[in-house]
Amino acid sequence: MSKEKHQLSPDKWVKLHADYLYNFTIGRINNHDLAKDLVQDTFFAGLKAMDNFQGLASERTWLVAILKRKIIDYYRKINSTKGKAEVKMNFYADGEREGDWIEERVPSSWNNEIEKNIENEELSVVLEKCINGLPEKYAMVFRMKTIEQLETDDICKELEITSSNLWVIIHRARTQLRKCMEDNWFKN
Repeated sequence: MSKEKHQLSPDKWVKLHADYLYNFTIGRINNHDLAKDLVQDTFFAGLKAMDNFQGLASERTWLVAILKRKIIDYYRKINSTKGKAEVKMNFYADGEREGDWIEERVPSSWNNEIEKNIENEELSVVLEKCINGLPEKYAMVFRMKTIEQLETDDICKELEITSSNLWVIIHRARTQLRKCMEDNWFKN
């Protein structure tokens, strides 16, 4: 039983794969211009590496593999000098505010569905602003684990970090997000 090998069609990459690759990237790097650049870099790298394509994977799978390397390379580059500074940051730790702080402040009932939708949209805007204010690595790990709900092992493998490092990053991201949300959303 012979299995037909996949073929590359670089003239159709933008039409067939650009949106998918962009959405994949924006989920890991919340910067539209950078996401576009990384997708473009992926296409260029794909063109250069066409001779290495063996046809065992689909064209999209092959391009995503290239894109993942581009994203990892980007984070390695920015963290090579930035990593030491992140460790020295002060983190918010106020004993009175620890615990289920969100549940304590959410209204117990909503009478008007429109108000609820507006509130949720406003909350989303503030939350996104707070996530964007995190160090890039924290934001990426937080999005991958909490929003995209990727498995710990998959995140660790993709970012080449240990699971304990991942949980430290998640803890620090949540601590900073809590402080930001308290300052920007829960102020009386």
